[in-house]
Amino acid sequence: AFSAQKQYLNGLTADDYQKKEFKQKDILIPYRLLTPMSLKSTRKYPLVITLHNSTRLGNDNEKQLEPLSRIWLEPHNRRDFQAYVLAPQFETRSTDYSFDKERNVIVAKPNANLIALIDLIGQLKKELNIDEKRIYLIGYSMGGSSVQNLMNLSPSTFAAMISIAAVPDFSAVTALQSKPIWLIHGQKDDENPFTGSEVLFATLNQNKKVRFSIYSSLNHNTINSPFLNTQELPKWLFNWKK
Repeated sequence: AFSAQKQYLNGLTADDYQKKEFKQKDILIPYRLLTPMSLKSTRKYPLVITLHNSTRLGNDNEKQLEPLSRIWLEPHNRRDFQAYVLAPQFETRSTDYSFDKERNVIVAKPNANLIALIDLIGQLKKELNIDEKRIYLIGYSMGGSSVQNLMNLSPSTFAAMISIAAVPDFSAVTALQSKPIWLIHGQKDDENPFTGSEVLFATLNQNKKVRFSIYSSLNHNTINSPFLNTQELPKWLFNWKK
């Protein structure tokens, strides 16, 4: 079922995702932008930022459209969750991993690519009819770690985040205590250790809006499978506003 769903999503035409690029100093971010299906100039729309994993690095402005960015092309989602969707592509990693001795887990630190992305988000807020109370983050693997980096770097910008199979970021953990956060991780993950999400979840135990979905039989490559043919991810994100 997982491969059939991936095949279905990969078969959807991505033509509605306009091809654009953002240049800042020596950083180039090719990106795709999906606009709401029935765009009305009098209305403001959420912005969803979807971040790719490290196998999608490059500058072809194609590869970053992994299943989590393609769920927004699915006809029901296109109709029910009217939003701008930003899918940037990074040529080099968007986050770097190191060992945190104090917490005994690997942690993620943002780099210049993500700082540039924050500037791109700022530019889009000026250009498009974006509802600034409803800017959402979603990502898998390196993208899931980068989503956490962005929320830590600029908590006032984002309304909610979904972080899947990620390496955690504790750098602004007090700001995260009031944020809607959904962590998703498979216990059989042999790439980004499950314990990272476990420790982050325990650290956020004061946060009534944090959710942790644990899948005992899923690994790094299969963790997205429960979500690709449901509306669960968009529905959860769209529940929240700042």
